[in-house]
Order: sequence, then structure tokens, then C-alpha cells
Amino acid sequence: MTEKEKMLAGKIYDPTDNELLTQRRRAHALCMKYNATPETRINKREKILDGLLPNRGEGTYLQGPVQFDYGVYTKVGKNFYANFNLTVLDVCPVTVGDNVFLGPNVSILTPLHPLRYEDRNPYTHEKGYTTDREYGAPITIGDNCWIAGNVTILGGAKIGSGCVIGAGSVVKGEIPDNYLAYGVPCKPVRKITAKDALELKKELF
Repeated sequence: MTEKEKMLAGKIYDPTDNELLTQRRRAHALCMKYNATPETRINKREKILDGLLPNRGEGTYLQGPVQFDYGVYTKVGKNFYANFNLTVLDVCPVTVGDNVFLGPNVSILTPLHPLRYEDRNPYTHEKGYTTDREYGAPITIGDNCWIAGNVTILGGAKIGSGCVIGAGSVVKGEIPDNYLAYGVPCKPVRKITAKDALELKKELF
């Protein structure tokens, strides 16, 4: 397996691999370019996203600033919206459904790290250069989700369709479809039902 194949499969890989290093640098440069482009320059922003986030659905809007590790390993559905300061570390695949909205300061983090410092610290590779041991796990977010501000989604998380994740939550593991969930760690609190319909909240009209 190549180092890229190991990375995407969730195996231990060498992050200093030339192919991966080149891809990361390209993505980081595109992020800088996107972040420096005014939101009124819609066509220019879209061209940048063609390179940074090619696997995106119609109606994708990233307020910016954004930071992707690779971008090409993230797939988002139609009408994806992200507010300020989106961070996506996509060393493993990130898959997001349709009509998903993210509040400010959301972090989607697929990397995992060894608990023992002996396994985590840099070491000298047999070829003589310094590197470390990294691996990750994919993240999946279903359709029609609202992810509130300052939410962190960790490697291996699966958020079902129709979910609302409360502000400041740390998501690890699985959240079932159509649940309100929040906390550290994030836990399902209750089902979202017809009783939550906006039309029933008379005080808002």
C-alpha cells in the first residue's frame, strides 16, 4: 500500500510522504487564497473551491476563513453551509449529506494519536529522516443536520440524518437519526418530533 492508501484506510502512515506533503501544501495554499478573497468575488471563490473542495454539491457556501488539510478527501452534499472558522482535518474521508449547516468554529477532525508518548513522539525512520506515527478514522454526517457553534467532531464519529448538535459539544461515536444531542462527550438527549415545529412556537410570530 502507498502511504496515501494507508492513511485513507485508517492505518498507520508516514505523514512526511512526498505525495501527501505535496497535497497538503497545495490545500493549505488554496485555503489561504480563499480566505483572502472577498465574499463578493463569488466566481473567484468558486474557482478556488474547484481545486480545494471538488467533491461538493450545488449550493455549497463556506463563509471563511477555512482550513482543510487536504480538501479532496472531503465530500459535502448540496446546500452545505459553514459559518466562520471551519477546520477540516481530512486524513480519512469526511462525508457530509445534503442540507447540512455548520455554525462558527466547527472542527471536523479525523486524525487520531497514540496515547503512549513512546508511540506518539517523533522518531528516526529506517531511511534516516524524522517522522511520526499517525492514523485516523472517517467521519460521516447525514442529511439535514444542524451543527451549532464550537462543536468538535472526532475521528470515527457518525451523526445520523436530521440531527441537531448543541453548541460546544464534542462528538465521538454515533448519534442516531433525528436526535437533539449535546454535551462533552456529546450524547443523544431526545428525539426531534412534530412538537418541535416552528409553527407551534407562537411567541416567535
